Amino acid sequence: MNISLEEFSLGRHEAPKGSLQKVGIVGCGIMGQQIALQTSQYGIDVIFLDLTEERNKEIFIRLDNELDRVIKKWGMTPGEKKLILSRIQGTTRYEELKDCDIVIETINSKKTGTSLTFRQEVFRNLDEVLKPEAVIASNTATLMISELSTVLKDPGRAIGLHFISPVRDVKIVEVVRSLRTSLQTWNFACKYVRMIGKEVIPVNESPGNISTRMIIPFINEACSILMEGVASIEDIDKTMREATGHLMGPFEMADTIGLDKLLRWMENLHNEFGDLRYKPSPLIKRMVRAGLVGQRVGEGFYKWTEKGKQIKPGSVATLGRE
Repeated sequence: MNISLEEFSLGRHEAPKGSLQKVGIVGCGIMGQQIALQTSQYGIDVIFLDLTEERNKEIFIRLDNELDRVIKKWGMTPGEKKLILSRIQGTTRYEELKDCDIVIETINSKKTGTSLTFRQEVFRNLDEVLKPEAVIASNTATLMISELSTVLKDPGRAIGLHFISPVRDVKIVEVVRSLRTSLQTWNFACKYVRMIGKEVIPVNESPGNISTRMIIPFINEACSILMEGVASIEDIDKTMREATGHLMGPFEMADTIGLDKLLRWMENLHNEFGDLRYKPSPLIKRMVRAGLVGQRVGEGFYKWTEKGKQIKPGSVATLGRE
């Protein structure tokens, strides 16, 4: 009788059920890149999906540059950088995400209006290729997981994982459970968050969660103070960092988030609640129309170079330009 070693599982390397070995990210902009680095740093393989191979090459350059920045601040060694990057790969095909245990959608559509239909399309595509027990998560803060998950065969596998920038420094993740999220999905998502060194903040599904509902009035009020001529951008930011312990002031935060993304958050929450606190500042609208949307494009409230943020010399009337 011929008995192969595989029958005794000696030649197999199957992961035990419930293990977490591979994380997928769909849409690897600034937030997706931060999540990828944080995840890989803790020994978990990462595969990200973006639009083109050219775009993926650009992402790897940015990941490399970000880790160099951390090395310069004595945050890691070149050897650690090499290990982190070795665990990350990019793709343009959903099929290559099939082995992921959890996939996080972090798309940043540049189109105006809600991104609900785009995110639902991502969920639908993931549902077709992932194993049934894999978790499908979204980093959205202002759209409802219940609504996103209506396109899934099993809405119970969907959950919200709202990371807050800068991911490396912010110690928490808002974990958002919809009415349909299963206990298995909840436990697995919380396990992942803890595995990458973060604390779980449980959130009952509500547009804006905790952080975004607080951030939007914060940035809107800063814009009002600036337009009234009370103080400069850098002095407002410095005051809020020093007085409140914020990692970033409101304008640096806005540039890091992306003013176009921020505008969509404001519009979504204003439509949801009808509250003036969430109504977009005219200054935010002007800057988005001018294409000055922040760090991603090199200019927003500040100019952004390889050396970091640079103060713009012009007045608010000219959007900081001379």
